[in-house]
Amino acid sequence: MDLGVIAGRITVGLLVGVLVGLTGLGGGMVLLPLLISVLGVPPIMAVGSDAMINFVTKIGAGSLHLRQGNVSWPLVRNLAYGSIPGAIVGVIVLASVRAAYGNGVNDFLRATIGVLLVVVPIGYLLKLRKSVPEISFSSLQENRFRFGVMVIGFFAGTLVGLTSIGSGIVILMLLLVVYGFPPAMMVGTDIVHAVLLGALTSFLQFKLGNVDFGLVACVLIGSVPGGLLGAYLTNYISSSRLKQLLCALLIAVGARMLWGALLHGT
Repeated sequence: MDLGVIAGRITVGLLVGVLVGLTGLGGGMVLLPLLISVLGVPPIMAVGSDAMINFVTKIGAGSLHLRQGNVSWPLVRNLAYGSIPGAIVGVIVLASVRAAYGNGVNDFLRATIGVLLVVVPIGYLLKLRKSVPEISFSSLQENRFRFGVMVIGFFAGTLVGLTSIGSGIVILMLLLVVYGFPPAMMVGTDIVHAVLLGALTSFLQFKLGNVDFGLVACVLIGSVPGGLLGAYLTNYISSSRLKQLLCALLIAVGARMLWGALLHGT
């Protein structure tokens, strides 16, 4: 690996860290298209490496939220009951597509990731959760909420297994839109759950040979200080406007990726 490649990977990690620190939007959602479109990493290696990067970066944040008491363990458990089998299903589907189509799996991933990059930011921008009445976390003890949370976990876990996207913004958006859980504790709960889900997904991707540890190390070298810098800059830059701009960019990148996959498929 030459110095130019190393510098490019560290720079991408720094950019992603700053954006995540500024906006709070999921690192996988921001990092994955940069790995594929900017660094030219094959999608299947980008997915596996991104899963590992997300897992490592969320360990520290998860520990902090635990110490601050920002975690609902009933919600973590109910999400995990769905997301763990969902992640296994997602990785199995990914391995099956790779076995059947070889390098064609990269076209499949480009199309899938392209759809997610368009749909998820649009859902985020619509702010549908405003119309949903807020309920308390104690309501999670009621059976009527458990199945729905497990379904959301299964859906997100399957996406994570397939694309590494879904453990953050997708779960948050669905829980806020469908149930209106209080945002104050949602972030800490989601991060702790993402650590558990990321540990499993990273291991499965590693067993499939989809993790580039050199890439992981370089991105982490940039993303850790980048996250701190982004958090510092929030005092000087409008986070809401930046979120809107970032969502627009993600939609554009997703549309371009999806269009390219469709053209290649024809």
